[in-house]
Amino acid sequence: MKFTIKVDGETYEVEVDVAAPEQPQPGFVPPNASYQAPAPVAAAPASASGADEKVDDESKACRSPISGVVIRVDAEPGQTIDADETLMVLEAMKMETVITAPIAGTIKKINHAAGDPVKVGQVLIEFE
Repeated sequence: MKFTIKVDGETYEVEVDVAAPEQPQPGFVPPNASYQAPAPVAAAPASASGADEKVDDESKACRSPISGVVIRVDAEPGQTIDADETLMVLEAMKMETVITAPIAGTIKKINHAAGDPVKVGQVLIEFE
């Protein structure tokens, strides 16, 4: 393969031998190539997450936004809390996520304790 390269105004002709065919890099689209989007990946079944857990009133449930491990619970059943008050802390990939109360009210039930693993959508806390 021959190429013409221009460096600082000087033109050079170079020849390159290809030892092995190049393997396409994931996500790389060569110039002037047509692009076809990858086929969509099927979503995980509902049972793989906690999103299918049933509660009496969804507006009175606090669900996990991430998969992780409960590292601290700052609330207890019967406690009256304000909206945005810290309820518990989850850890995922060495990062802490503070779970706050979505509404003001009284805590009816805490479904997970420190050390428990949780999945996305699992009900963490229920309110009265």
